[in-house]
Amino acid sequence: MSCAECGGETLAVPVPDELREYLPGGAAGATICRTCLAMGPTESPPESTPDLTVLDDAMPSDAAAAVPMVLLLGLLDSLALHRQEITALLERVERAGTDPLLVVDRLAESYGDDAHVDLARRRHQLEQLL
Repeated sequence: MSCAECGGETLAVPVPDELREYLPGGAAGATICRTCLAMGPTESPPESTPDLTVLDDAMPSDAAAAVPMVLLLGLLDSLALHRQEITALLERVERAGTDPLLVVDRLAESYGDDAHVDLARRRHQLEQLL
């Protein structure tokens, strides 16, 4: 499957029931673009969470932090519209033992202008949410 934003290759991620409220359209899973980090829905996710460190070493290796991080990255295109969801996901990633702001910092360095949003700018805005 290719990314709707940039046409890049996507990675399908299963989303547990308790996180599906953060998916647009109530899909069964999400895709994340390996080129721009844009998120999209999928109705046929894999049974287990893939190794999301293939996106970048900054991504958590633990699914309890990695899946909410994928959802968080996907919602960054509209902080105003998704403020509550982003705040809840930030807290969830932190509770799983990962610093989400550090992840965003490192992804901003790695992806730069290729990311679907300006991650460096969003990182500053995320810090204000916490």
